[in-house]
Amino acid sequence: MGLTIFLLGAVYVVFISILIAAGTSAIVILVIAGGLAIAQLFFSDRIALASMGARVTQPEEAPELHEMIERLCQMADLRKPRVAIADVDMPNAFATGRSQKASAVCVTTGLMRRLEPRELEGVLAHELTHIANRDVVVMTVASFLATVAGLIIRASMWGGMGGGRNRDGAGYIFIIMGVSLAVYALSFLLLRTLSRYREYAADRGAAILTGAPATLASALARIHDDLGRVPTRDLRSAEGLNAFFIVPARARGFSLSSLFATHPPVEKRIERLLAMQAQLDHVPAAV
Repeated sequence: MGLTIFLLGAVYVVFISILIAAGTSAIVILVIAGGLAIAQLFFSDRIALASMGARVTQPEEAPELHEMIERLCQMADLRKPRVAIADVDMPNAFATGRSQKASAVCVTTGLMRRLEPRELEGVLAHELTHIANRDVVVMTVASFLATVAGLIIRASMWGGMGGGRNRDGAGYIFIIMGVSLAVYALSFLLLRTLSRYREYAADRGAAILTGAPATLASALARIHDDLGRVPTRDLRSAEGLNAFFIVPARARGFSLSSLFATHPPVEKRIERLLAMQAQLDHVPAAV
């Protein structure tokens, strides 16, 4: 994870250095991208909950769910987030928010119906670990200059980069556009690598918090299997939140290379969790 962040930083330093050396009018784009990043930080929780049609609940509306989250928060020394429920059959969960004070955990009714209490506890611990690790802030900051690169590509295509002060303006635009494309492509790959490592980190944090890695592994297997039975239309309607979900809602017949995935393969996550369980049980993990 540290290496990925370092590589992202190196790419961005080179990118900004080239923009400064070229004397571009990218300052406007930086301001726009900054505004988008701020909006993402401050409104990501509301947007994500609204996208799922989720409703923030009070303890008396879902006492068992609230009690479980309160207990986990006490164990993790976390401030209790808002608790939301989305009335959809697709089994899934996600956490969002820029800080512990402005965070929310959302679970679907389909998830609560399908999982055993201990499995649900593992899923909630995973989402709380995302909050503790401030993953929304980390990914927003990490993706900031990728957003800048994307905006510059669009501006260059529409001739909106100022074009320089002489007839070399067209060539200048192509150079900046090429650099931006390279930065965007590298950022795209590195951000997804970072996202996958953060899922592993959240799995590990949940396993440590609950002391039951195998239970989370069981929950992941159940969610993954049951998602395969959800209608394709429902999966596609939720794909916009795949980066948030504990298990991506990928429609059948629609797949991407693991190189571009925001999550590691469920099988690898389960394998790591079972290895942790084997260590806890003082039994050598099966090869």
